Amino acid sequence: MTDNVRPCRCLLAEIGRQETANDIKERISRLSEKEKADEKEYRSRLETCRSCEHLADGTCLKCGCYPEFRAAFAKNKCPLKKW
Repeated sequence: MTDNVRPCRCLLAEIGRQETANDIKERISRLSEKEKADEKEYRSRLETCRSCEHLADGTCLKCGCYPEFRAAFAKNKCPLKKW
């Protein structure tokens, strides 16, 4: 009998990968304001990622990124054009 365990549609900090999540926060903090998406846009992007079927255990399965990092850049786009 096989267990059909689905990966978590969670971001890094939510699955206990705090060290990686903290590293990403540090890198984001070093971006210029011009490079960063504003906070409202950033949060909206992450909510979209949380509901995406291609998010698995903190990683986007379409492009391999950590959504927290990709979403922080104003010019970045979702590989599926969801944001």
